[in-house]
Amino acid sequence: MSDAQPVLQQRRTGVLLHPTALPAQQGAMGSAARSFIDWLATAGCSVWQVLPLGPVGADRSPYWVRSDQAGNPQLIDRHEAPDPDAARAQFADFCAAQAGWLEDYVLFVALSRAHGGAAWWTWSAELRDRQSAALAQARVRLSIELHELRVEQWQFAHQWAALREYAHARGVQLFGDLPIYVAPDSVATWVQRGQFQLQANGEPAALAGVPPDYFSADGQLWGNPLYNWQQATADDFAFWRQRFAAQLQRFDLLRVDHFRGLAAYWSVPAGALTARDGRWVDAPGAALLARLRAAHGGLPVVAEDLGLITPDVDVLRRQFGLPGMRVMQFGFDGSPDNPHLAHNYTRFTVVYTGTHDNDTTLGWYRSLDATTAGRVNDYLGCSMPSALLRAALASVAVLAVAPLQDLLGLGSEARFNTPGTVNGNTSDNWSWQFAPGALTPELAGAMRAMNERYGRVVRYPQPP
Repeated sequence: MSDAQPVLQQRRTGVLLHPTALPAQQGAMGSAARSFIDWLATAGCSVWQVLPLGPVGADRSPYWVRSDQAGNPQLIDRHEAPDPDAARAQFADFCAAQAGWLEDYVLFVALSRAHGGAAWWTWSAELRDRQSAALAQARVRLSIELHELRVEQWQFAHQWAALREYAHARGVQLFGDLPIYVAPDSVATWVQRGQFQLQANGEPAALAGVPPDYFSADGQLWGNPLYNWQQATADDFAFWRQRFAAQLQRFDLLRVDHFRGLAAYWSVPAGALTARDGRWVDAPGAALLARLRAAHGGLPVVAEDLGLITPDVDVLRRQFGLPGMRVMQFGFDGSPDNPHLAHNYTRFTVVYTGTHDNDTTLGWYRSLDATTAGRVNDYLGCSMPSALLRAALASVAVLAVAPLQDLLGLGSEARFNTPGTVNGNTSDNWSWQFAPGALTPELAGAMRAMNERYGRVVRYPQPP
């Protein structure tokens, strides 16, 4: 195991819960988050995993953010937010230290609002192409809004830093998530066009996705712009180093979503109706990861290696000593060699009962056909969802993670996301919150007993 991953040097249990799922009246990063951390510590769970924290759009998806480096202002606890007038020096210091990304971000958001949310490539040519005079005029015209946006980002950074300190004092490590791609209409594509495969007007020239497989005859066409890896290599991966550094200021461990795209990515020409028209293109993942490791003295990274994984992806992951993922719900196809079955894990693995994209374990179990349900019952031999949770905790995997819904024993009504859906009865994607009072002392005691039983309690001094 790599010394660069201290979180994974001992057996731990984590809980997956995005902050928006906290039952907070006024932003989640204050008392609601602290109460959750206290409950985790009492339950013997020493990792809190969240989804990306960037500002979201109308669909609320944390995987379609407009900036990696900015925080979602909806998470700010306004009751506890610091006042920039009362802390002028700290606010000024933040603005100066973060100016490299902050000024572009606040201008992008203000201009987007001024254009009614229209994508940046539809703006006037002067603003679209970032002509200096036009940007200077916009900064004057929008100065009040720019100041308000700077304040929001300072408040977010202040509260998250305080929350991370609070978590560490109670033995809880924070586990974040970095999407491999950015949204098309994002500050990154507007400011750093050369880093992406874009048309002359700024629209994507090629789109990300995955090829047809067992689950989708047409594959998946995600719509994100692809990277211009030739430019990234020439720039010594400066864009990626900035992305990575921003996340390590927030988190102790980082999941890289769609890790396989660093080995080779599925490229679909713009205008294609499905992902069938794509092709595999090699990516310089080894060079990128080597540069990130050198820049940060290690790689506290978990590779999301689910889906169609070819040998080159495994080689890349192993070359840099990165743990992969296993999802217990995926293990019951009838093959004893299924890598998601607990007896096939290796120690340096992160196992999940399910992820944010899965149904809850109880909902999944209730939807199984009789044959598959029989396999589950034969393998686990007891009631759900506790059986799957116990199997994950008992496994050899160094980190076992469960969505909070599985700890609470909730069904499909508590599903957080259904991939590929937006409308109809799935319009509640990303909106679930657990009920106030659900995290009882009795549940914490039961979880701690399981964590003790399976050697997953990490001992820390009592917090102040």
